[in-house]
Amino acid sequence: MASPDEIRITRQPDGETALIEYADETIGGTHLKIGPALRTMTDTDVLAIFNKTVAAAEEMRRNYKHVAIEVPIGQSQIEWHEDSQQWCPRGDVLRCMIDDGGGDDGSEPLIGIDGKTLTWSEFGRLLTTYAGWGMRIVFVPDDETHQKPTIRVFDPEELRRKRREER
Repeated sequence: MASPDEIRITRQPDGETALIEYADETIGGTHLKIGPALRTMTDTDVLAIFNKTVAAAEEMRRNYKHVAIEVPIGQSQIEWHEDSQQWCPRGDVLRCMIDDGGGDDGSEPLIGIDGKTLTWSEFGRLLTTYAGWGMRIVFVPDDETHQKPTIRVFDPEELRRKRREER
């Protein structure tokens, strides 16, 4: 929750949106669209709505249980968005193939998704649609991208030592 001394409220030219900026410049600002009622509201009123919005977002985050959506095999996992001129994922899981030979010198990876080959740059742009999220990458054999592998948490060095000892 923000207090009046922590933020600055600036009404935008549309008369319906307030820009909320924190005194701490490491915290990003927010455009809060309130509507025509903003014209008669005090900064205290705007701050109250902003704080309710923040509280609701925090409550939603506490109660959120993420379920990753995987597009069924045979359906496109990615789609081209004309407005942003980039590929975007249709779900939360991507089954991909890694190849090499990309870039001017052939040293960059190429990523295959649904028979389409994306350059490293195109794949990076696709990933930015999830900016602010986390990502796990699990490498599997090329014929098992559709299967959820068993994952064990184990220190690779410890595993190597154990294998040497078994010899």
